Amino acid sequence: MANVADTKLYDILGVSPGVTDNELKKAYRKLAKEYHPDKNPNAGDKFKEISFAYEVLSNPEKRELYDRYGEQGLREGGGGGAGMDDIFSHIFGGGLFGFMGGQSRNRNGRRRGEDMMHPLKVSLEDLYNGKTTKLQLSKNVLCSTCNGQGGKSGAVQKCTACRGRGVRVMIRQLAPGMVQQMQSVCSDCNGEGEVINEKDRCKKCEGKKVIKEVKILEVHVDKGMKHGQKITFSGEADQAPGVEPGDIVLVLQEKENEMFQRDGNDLHMTHKIGLVEALCGFQFTFKHLDGRQIIVKYPPGKVIEPGCVRVVRGEGMPQYRNPFEKGDLYIKFDVQFPENNWINPEKLTVSVSCHILVVFSYLSIL
Repeated sequence: MANVADTKLYDILGVSPGVTDNELKKAYRKLAKEYHPDKNPNAGDKFKEISFAYEVLSNPEKRELYDRYGEQGLREGGGGGAGMDDIFSHIFGGGLFGFMGGQSRNRNGRRRGEDMMHPLKVSLEDLYNGKTTKLQLSKNVLCSTCNGQGGKSGAVQKCTACRGRGVRVMIRQLAPGMVQQMQSVCSDCNGEGEVINEKDRCKKCEGKKVIKEVKILEVHVDKGMKHGQKITFSGEADQAPGVEPGDIVLVLQEKENEMFQRDGNDLHMTHKIGLVEALCGFQFTFKHLDGRQIIVKYPPGKVIEPGCVRVVRGEGMPQYRNPFEKGDLYIKFDVQFPENNWINPEKLTVSVSCHILVVFSYLSIL
């Protein structure tokens, strides 16, 4: 006899752990025919057990997990697939999916609720200077009248149609050795797993156990934060009976800026200059994100080529949590050339002479 950790599934099919694939299939077909709901309407649970056992043992990977680790191997390895939580609980006790993902549990064993994600639009100025703002959100809180019970004490009953699971699982045999599992929300309890008589329901929450409440959060956007960065308010998400609230997570969404583009801690901007400025020097002023007026100078004789980029050190974005350190500002110069026929031939000689005179006058000063 093979050495296995658990034999419950083998016992359901009436076979030993050393059973071959053909023997397993024969045993399943015999039992499935005997307990099929069409032939035996009162044997629905038994048929589910048989189908579950065969599904696990006919799969080499799942069978190996079960043989080596028993029930725990299926829980952690995901044996049974979707829709089998109910039958797993019936065979072993305890649901399958509580061990396989879904909603997590804390150290006290309480199920943890889902996080609430909200976008928060911010300007580049907000990310440069930092900002404190208030955000109004609506969330579920436990009804204070019924203490989250939905009705008076003892009024809440487990739904008999789905046995408190909130879903119904139907299994249909398509062919020998092949079954189809279908899962649907229980219509009797609307997926809640519980039912409350209308006369016993809480008047305030109407049996829903929770009510809507407006929550105002004070949000601190720190200097240097980036697009996509998250601000978390732990335990502030929707409340539900027996559930540890998840978090409210705000995701920063940076709005486009007319002048600057951000790249990490650096800023980029484009400035248009004329051909004369590119050749003879220039000076211009722009307003930075904190309101300061920044002056950029280029002396005559220092030529700016089209597409040339100059760096202004320390005028980029502040570093997150180290705001006194900043990135750099990159200025790309877009040299604007005059259009065709910008000057007539009669004026060309005079214009060139004037420019030559200006250049020689400048050189004589040097």
